[in-house]
Amino acid sequence: MRSINSMASHCAISIIIPVYNEAEVLPELLDRVHALNLGQTEVIVVDDGSTDGSAETALNSGASVVRHPYNIGNGAAVKSGIRAARGQLLVLMDGDGQHKPEDIPKLLKESGEYHMIIGARSKGSKLRFHRYAANLLYNLLASYVTKFKVQDLTSGFRVLSRHHALSFLDLLPNTFSYPTTLTLAFLRSGFTVKYVPIQSLYRAGTSKISLLTDGVRFLLIITKIATLFSPFRVFLPVSVFFFVAGLGNYPYTYFTQNRFTNMSVFALTTSVIIFMLGLISEQIALLRMERRGHPVEFRAEIDR
Repeated sequence: MRSINSMASHCAISIIIPVYNEAEVLPELLDRVHALNLGQTEVIVVDDGSTDGSAETALNSGASVVRHPYNIGNGAAVKSGIRAARGQLLVLMDGDGQHKPEDIPKLLKESGEYHMIIGARSKGSKLRFHRYAANLLYNLLASYVTKFKVQDLTSGFRVLSRHHALSFLDLLPNTFSYPTTLTLAFLRSGFTVKYVPIQSLYRAGTSKISLLTDGVRFLLIITKIATLFSPFRVFLPVSVFFFVAGLGNYPYTYFTQNRFTNMSVFALTTSVIIFMLGLISEQIALLRMERRGHPVEFRAEIDR
C-alpha cells in the first residue's frame, strides 16, 4: 500500500468505500455522501488496484484515498480502510452504486443501542434471482449456527465502532466473504446486531463475482467460518446422521439377512467420535474467543 499523509485526529464518523474500477459511479456517489452533512465525517475510498482512474476520481470528488498497488480483494480493501479510519464510528458501504447514501442516517440512528447495524436488503431491492436464492440459503445456515435470525448475511452496508472493527480485523478474509465473518464473529462474541431494512439497487457495470466459482467457494467459506465459531452446531447433525443410520441398520440387516453387520457398529462408533470432536472443538472455539487481545492501533497513510 502506497505511503500517504495522516488525517486529522478528530473525527466522529468514517465512511469507508472499497472500489475496484468504479470511476464511472464515484462522482455521483460521493456527491450524495457529502450532501448528507453528517458533521465531523471523513470519506475514505480504498482503491484496490483500479486501472480506470478511480483513485484520481475520488480525490477530485473530495474523498481521501488509500491505494493498493494491485488488486488484493474486497475484504483487504475494507481492512485497509479500517486501519486508516479516525472516526469512532465506521460506515462500510460498497462503491458500485448498490447502496443508497441516504440510508446512512437510518443506520447511524441505531448506533447508540446496538454494536453493529446492518442494512438488510428487503423486498423490492434490485437483486438478481440467483443472488437472492443464494443469500436465502446463506441466511438460513447462519441463523442455524448462531441461533439468531440473520436477515442479510452478505450485506456490505453496515455501521460499527472502530474499536470493535479493529478487534476482529485479523479474522477478516481478503475476499468478498468479510461481511459473513464479521457478522458471525459479532454474534458469537455476544455483541448485539440490528438489521435495518433498505432498498438496494442494481450494481453499476459488471459484477466481479462469478456465480459458479465464487458461489461454491462462498458456501465452503461459510461452512468453514461456521465450524470456526460454532463447531458443535456443525458436528452435531453429522453425528446424529451416523447414529440414526447405524441404529436403523441393525433391524434392517436382521430382518433382511438374519444377522447383524459390522456396518452398524462402524456408524455408531463414528457418531460417537464426531460428537466428541464437536465438543472438543466447541471448547477450543470458546477459549479462542475469550483469549482475544485488545485491538491494535494502526496508523495507515492516505492521500487527501
